Amino acid sequence: MKKKGVAILGLGVVGKGVYDIFAKNHDYFMKTQKLDITVESILDNNTERLKSFGIDASLIARNIEEVVSNPSVDVVVECIGGVEPSKSFIIKALKSGKTVVTSNKELFAKCWCELEEVAKANYVGLFFEATCVGGVPIIRALTESMQGNQIQEIKGIINGTTNFILSKMSDDGAPFAEVLAEAQRLGYAERNPEADVEGFDSTYKLSILSSLAFNTKVNYQKIYREGITKIDVEDIKCGKEMGYTIKLLGIGKNTPKGLEVRVHPTFIKNDNPLASVKDSFNAVTIVGDAVGDIMLYGRGAGSLPTGSAMVSDVIFSLKHPDFVYANFDNTINGKNETKYVLDFTSKYYLRLVVADCAGVLSKISGAFAKEGISLKEVKQISASEDKSQIIVVTHDCKESAVNKTIAKLKELNVCYDIKGCIRIEE
Repeated sequence: MKKKGVAILGLGVVGKGVYDIFAKNHDYFMKTQKLDITVESILDNNTERLKSFGIDASLIARNIEEVVSNPSVDVVVECIGGVEPSKSFIIKALKSGKTVVTSNKELFAKCWCELEEVAKANYVGLFFEATCVGGVPIIRALTESMQGNQIQEIKGIINGTTNFILSKMSDDGAPFAEVLAEAQRLGYAERNPEADVEGFDSTYKLSILSSLAFNTKVNYQKIYREGITKIDVEDIKCGKEMGYTIKLLGIGKNTPKGLEVRVHPTFIKNDNPLASVKDSFNAVTIVGDAVGDIMLYGRGAGSLPTGSAMVSDVIFSLKHPDFVYANFDNTINGKNETKYVLDFTSKYYLRLVVADCAGVLSKISGAFAKEGISLKEVKQISASEDKSQIIVVTHDCKESAVNKTIAKLKELNVCYDIKGCIRIEE
């Protein structure tokens, strides 16, 4: 029976989940995995919290040096978050010959190549299943189960906070600010929710996932990003009436013209499997040239779901000592020949406030026609004495053409405002 030791950096929500899983399933892992895994060291600046959890004082480290110099520690589990001190701690652990398991998507998206270089130099493992989609085993699906495919597309709901907010806005008709406050009360959203609601968290995850899917480093700064703060319940209502559900999607496509990587609010058809993903759950669809469409679904965050992914990585690392690293040029920007599609194609939904008078639709449709945009549907949804609201849905068109059309619409004396502009994926 192999006896192996683990150190946990940060015993917050995720770190406590890791600790609890190892404590609860210790004997089960001995029986099924033939591994005697024990927590040998814990580093957290809140020692009183550790004591309140009943953590033995002998396990509490005073600094990172105590952790990495402990000969009983084989794997270091980083649950601190953020770039620093996490980055410095991970590098110290790797240089000390410790395998590292992390859930830190921001750090990994920004510093993956640097961390992997240190891991390679010291021939230790660097595992990151928990960086994307919580407890859903998507990283290993991409690296261990999809090698028989050229992946054409990866698309999904990869942030639980925004999915909770948009689901509540859709179901209850409540405005963004009200639902955000509820998400914060329930612990789904941070006090400063910017990383989630402005799409940064999803962008970091898409960078990691699309790099693995398309076998080239996709710098997170190459990803188009748009958050959900401007989404209006009126647009959600109109979308529902037209058969659409709104989601914040991370979208990666490997096209003949290059990689298309973007994060933004998206209308999808109600019969799309992603439309039924509610609350804080996540789901990702992957399209392979051989397997076709597959979908992975589950809890995208939380103590035990994320802890599950990290414990899985610990066990995998101990049972597979021949460590494998990225099979692509893992530098900051990746291969020079990697091309990105910046002017992507989509269908678009727009809600316009216009004058309620003769000839308006002709002028509106003319503005679209000048940019070569064909209209799929035009629908009036309300009218007052002098104003009207109309919905326009386009056929597939270029992003640049839509932006030019919006500029032209703003110049028309019959177009008072553009309340909503949302992309559609079908």
